Amino acid sequence: MISGLTHVARLTRAAYVFAREGVFGVVDPALVPPPGQLLLRMARLIERRGARSGPRLTRALTRLGPAYLKLGQFLATRPDVVGVAVARDLESLQDRLPPFSQSEAETVIATSLERPVAQVFASFGPSVAAASIAQVHRGEVEKDGVRQQVAVKVLRPNVAARFHRDLGDFFYVASKAERYSAEARRLRLVEIINTMSRSVAMEMDLRLEAAALSEMAENTRNDPDFRVPTVD
Repeated sequence: MISGLTHVARLTRAAYVFAREGVFGVVDPALVPPPGQLLLRMARLIERRGARSGPRLTRALTRLGPAYLKLGQFLATRPDVVGVAVARDLESLQDRLPPFSQSEAETVIATSLERPVAQVFASFGPSVAAASIAQVHRGEVEKDGVRQQVAVKVLRPNVAARFHRDLGDFFYVASKAERYSAEARRLRLVEIINTMSRSVAMEMDLRLEAAALSEMAENTRNDPDFRVPTVD
């Protein structure tokens, strides 16, 4: 069981990143109780140089990792929760992150398929696209002496554990907010995090994505202008 102190410690780190990226600079002090106004002024003292320009919240969420990135994307669809201006800023949040290493990707594949990558693919190239949950590599498989190009989607190492940890922090904040704030209860913050959690769990199960691709292929098989890659 994770203690409240553990949640607070991780959330304090997140608050530090928000402060460094100047996120608290867009908060109107008049809307914050006096003790909070002091914390806002202190947060402004550790802003990094240049933090006041550009999309501050987007930068901070990207720095904090996949779960925060997903939270930002989700909140972009909820102007009733974050306000119209913030939701509009979050609409530009892209699901792109630096790729993890080639060796890590090959380890994930070898562990999953229980055999070396060289026994599965005739070639396996570097990442061509990386998002919050997985990244894609170009590869080739050989069948009956013929090489075929494939796209290989690989989950980020330990991504499920990272999402579980950060979603636990989000639940902690949402439940505390609903306990003490009528407005938070009206917005149903816990249910928002629950919905996000279910969505992320589905995204991490690549079998569901494969099934959706197969269904799409079946539905468009008579359309000469539409092509869906075959799932191997």
